[in-house]
Amino acid sequence: MKTTVLETDGRLVAVLSGELDTAAAAETEVALKPLFESTGKDVVLDCAGLEYIASSGIRIFLNLLKTTQAKGNRVILKNVNEVIRDVLELTGFISYFEFE
Repeated sequence: MKTTVLETDGRLVAVLSGELDTAAAAETEVALKPLFESTGKDVVLDCAGLEYIASSGIRIFLNLLKTTQAKGNRVILKNVNEVIRDVLELTGFISYFEFE
């Protein structure tokens, strides 16, 4: 799993690639720390390269959503493939997120 965080157009963007499974969750959460700590910026999770997400990955997304919304900002999922979208639909969390 590879995670790259950058700032683009006043938003923090995390580019995710690989499989966000239980083994990769802890490392990914550490890599996303700047997103959790940010204030005043919307967060974009670019999932173009994300091939798989486990429940531990969904937990990270939900924690990020909760933390970011508490600061008045948004979490946007971008370039979500059908596999990831299906998992979010099956778990009932799809309506929690905005999509680009």
